[in-house]
Amino acid sequence: MGTFEKNPLIPTLAKIGAEQSLIVQVSDFFKAPELVVEAASSHRYAHINPHYPGIRANVEPVLLAGLCETVSDLVATQFGAAKQAWMGQAWYSIVTHPKERLTPIQRLPHFDGFDESQLAVMIYLNQTEHGGTGFYRHLSTGFERVTEARYPSYKTSLESDVQKTGLPPARYIEDGAPHFEKIFESDASFNNLILYPGTSLHSGVIDNAAPLPSDPLRGRLTINGFFRPRD
Repeated sequence: MGTFEKNPLIPTLAKIGAEQSLIVQVSDFFKAPELVVEAASSHRYAHINPHYPGIRANVEPVLLAGLCETVSDLVATQFGAAKQAWMGQAWYSIVTHPKERLTPIQRLPHFDGFDESQLAVMIYLNQTEHGGTGFYRHLSTGFERVTEARYPSYKTSLESDVQKTGLPPARYIEDGAPHFEKIFESDASFNNLILYPGTSLHSGVIDNAAPLPSDPLRGRLTINGFFRPRD
């Protein structure tokens, strides 16, 4: 059996929030997730993205190819789209920053970009006290997804919110108050996968009282990636 071999996909589809965004979850994704964790522990990690509160390492090419295939299958079967090839990037990721180190933007829900064709994947490969991925609604605008057309209004409204109440305290996001409300939280069970639109307002669900070790065997290890249809 190969390190990254997958179980047959048995997805569940959820429509979340007022905007009914499509979220796909798959339980028991890898056949031998402990081998994937072992592979993750063999990498060298670094801070490679200023917005991610932790460390990352690129996944193996064979794993990335398998994830592209998975996205293609899930979009075709769950969204009713024509089958096509997908491409993307993916990393082993570990949240490590203590709450005191969080920048202002890391204390708020975020979105991954304006590309409405882009989908994000997260696979939870840890058994810590931390949670999965939370999805949020911005209360002032009602937006649950931020597109290029919506961004000017969203930016203006959020800046107004912060002027009135100040920045959120230096801690990981919980219910999103006072400017956001949580509308959904993914299942963070070991070896679960979630697929969601990159324009969705979201954040990792991190327990502010729990430790954040950098060891892949003990920390909040995930695989995360961004995917779009191949041109």
